[in-house]
Amino acid sequence: MPVISSFYGLIIYMYYLDNKQHKFPHIHVKYQQYEAVYKIPEGDILDGNLPAGKAKLVAAWIELHKEELMADWELASNGQNIFTIEPLK
Repeated sequence: MPVISSFYGLIIYMYYLDNKQHKFPHIHVKYQQYEAVYKIPEGDILDGNLPAGKAKLVAAWIELHKEELMADWELASNGQNIFTIEPLK
């Protein structure tokens, strides 16, 4: 599971060839004992949950990087290496 970014304790990653369970482009996010799956580029939660403040940070990060996220999704969907994305500062 390649990590594409991490900030404020959040770890964001994307699996290769991961389009069977969640048919939409998405990312996985971990924070302490929490896990969530976010649809990209919309930023909707598909599964799981995060504390409200952390969920807002993820939503803001997705909005800032949706083009890069979609480019990574295309690469990952084809089994190709993906790129890291600038963390939220």
